[in-house]
Amino acid sequence: MNDPRSEILGRIRTALAGAPPQPVVVPRDYDRRPLTGPGDVERFAETVAEYRARVHRVAVADIAATVRALVGADATVVIPADVPDEWVTGVRTLVDDPVLSIDALDGADAVLTGCAVGIAATGTIVLDAGATQGRRALTLVPDHHICVVRVDQVVDTVPQGFAALTAARPLTFISGPSATSDIELERVEGVHGPRTLDVLIV
Repeated sequence: MNDPRSEILGRIRTALAGAPPQPVVVPRDYDRRPLTGPGDVERFAETVAEYRARVHRVAVADIAATVRALVGADATVVIPADVPDEWVTGVRTLVDDPVLSIDALDGADAVLTGCAVGIAATGTIVLDAGATQGRRALTLVPDHHICVVRVDQVVDTVPQGFAALTAARPLTFISGPSATSDIELERVEGVHGPRTLDVLIV
């Protein structure tokens, strides 16, 4: 005699044999074309703000002053080694070269990076450990992330975002400050990443 599990699975197989399920066709006709013009920066700013990130529209010359205003005069900001000097003029920095310890990252007041892509439709910022971004830990350990997004890095849709990225690189997708919620839907921020996200659209 078969065990109950085998008997049940056998009955299911017998029932399905008479009426095999139709193959599921997944539509793949969405726009995959790379972006050929500028992305919708206003929509990007709006969707980023909906995630409780703070959005600042600044000129390149104002990045350092904005960073100073966000962190305070006595704060220490972690930066990747290739962040431009003009981004941190007058800012007390801690350069991740040689690689900083987790304790050093945790003790910093903020981290300042660039990004690879900003996606307007979802308000998502993507980092790929490329120029001005540093390694992944830099943006996960400090409690405050300041991210510089150039307008020419903004695309409209997720497929356009993936078209601009290389899947072989370590990709981090950021949609607002780190947050989660429990079974009662109580939102808690800063559980597995920065509690505060400032986005500087340049």
